[in-house]
Amino acid sequence: MDIFSGLVTVLTSPALMGWVLLAAVVGMVVGAIPGLTASAAIAMLLPLTFYMDPLAALAFLYVIGKSGRYGGSIAAILFNTPGTAASAATQLDGYPLARQGKAGKAMKVATVSSVIGDFIGDLLLILFVGWIAALALRLGPPELFAIYFAAFVIIGSVIGKSVAKGIASAALGMLISQVGFDPITGVPRFTFGAFELTNGFNLVPLMIGIFVLGEVFDQLSRKDEALPPLPEAGRDPSLAWLTWAEYRPCLPHVVRSSFIGAFIGMLPGLGSAIAAFVAYGEGKRRAANAAEWGKGALEGVAAPEAANNAVSGPSMAPLLTLGIPGSTIGAILMGVFLIHGIQIGPTLFLTSRDLVYSLFAAGLVGIAMYGIIGYFGAALLGRHLARVPTRWLYPCVFLTCFVAAYSARGNLFDVYVMVGAGLLGWAMRRLDFNPAAFVIAFVLSAGAEETFRQSLLLSDAGALIFVQRPVALGFVLLGLAALAFRIRSHRRDARAAQQAEA
Repeated sequence: MDIFSGLVTVLTSPALMGWVLLAAVVGMVVGAIPGLTASAAIAMLLPLTFYMDPLAALAFLYVIGKSGRYGGSIAAILFNTPGTAASAATQLDGYPLARQGKAGKAMKVATVSSVIGDFIGDLLLILFVGWIAALALRLGPPELFAIYFAAFVIIGSVIGKSVAKGIASAALGMLISQVGFDPITGVPRFTFGAFELTNGFNLVPLMIGIFVLGEVFDQLSRKDEALPPLPEAGRDPSLAWLTWAEYRPCLPHVVRSSFIGAFIGMLPGLGSAIAAFVAYGEGKRRAANAAEWGKGALEGVAAPEAANNAVSGPSMAPLLTLGIPGSTIGAILMGVFLIHGIQIGPTLFLTSRDLVYSLFAAGLVGIAMYGIIGYFGAALLGRHLARVPTRWLYPCVFLTCFVAAYSARGNLFDVYVMVGAGLLGWAMRRLDFNPAAFVIAFVLSAGAEETFRQSLLLSDAGALIFVQRPVALGFVLLGLAALAFRIRSHRRDARAAQQAEA
């Protein structure tokens, strides 16, 4: 079995195990810091991976994404400030438990649920990703472009609060990606005579600016509020430890939420935040103690955490099989594959099968590592983070951004790009546009343009080829249906809000 060979590769390599352990710690710490995310950490550390072995580089960033999703629960439970967007569902019951002196118990529930959800998601990825890749090999340029089209529409319309602003963010990412030489004719586009723009914008400084510097600007522009004090558990050890009798009622919610998260993870653009809230709502609907949810129910912590982390593995399926990142972290990992000369897509399982399954194995090892560290050390980590003033933290992150952007290619122009992208990311956050949709569209545009032009070269009927081929037509209709559903849902929510105000 490929996965067992991958486990042997990981477990017998001390260097690789060291990178996975470091990733588990870094992701947890960054995820637990309010205002910073795993995506920001990955973007900052991306230049470091240029000098690493491809498997070590991918495993390092992949495990940071996994542990970062879990780390967000620490801030949500202890400080009522979600470290990630997905952890907002966890704080609904996590923080009330902390105010009751049960912070340790709540964090242990979050840890165990995250590990189970993450493991189920990865198991489903390992079992079915090869089958998906085999189907993807049968797709031609028209079908691939239709998939890109559906991904653009779904990502633009689903991510964020506004359909129009989400699509506008994706469109802006597509426009920025057009800068540089035309891939077919070799004619410069949108360079305005600047030599630095002939090769287009580099992905690394762009992502560091959008995700990290933009977040720093946004945090610094807000009022510096002190974190609330950590509630004391008192002398009763039962408030800090978790028993099987207490966790057993959570288990059905964890299993169900894991499958919800895995399904949502396979759909590009939806992400862990939506999975967490869907799982929380479904769990509360089915719960026997629904009245306790929102007031400090352990099941209310378990359900969203399982769904949140179950997204991690399946979100890699569209990236590895179709070259379409299903999340922000997937978009960054796509850049790592390309930097190391690994062409992602259906042929990846023919050319780099051992690498892929070793990456999956590293993910399983990373789950075990952050689970053990989090179960015994999450409360201690939270206490230390509460003592770090943001006036010290963000200047350090700010300086790291400049070093990371410059070190990628030793080019000062990349620093200017990072600063410009940081200002753009800050403006998008303040105006409720979506940085994630922007970056994913930027990454996807090259493949979408290539398959679109290849389709037109194959067709005697022009753009009608996308209607004449059944699979391509199906994906086009899927994208349009998703857009129509999102618009309808948005209007229904707006009417409900108006009625509530009235």
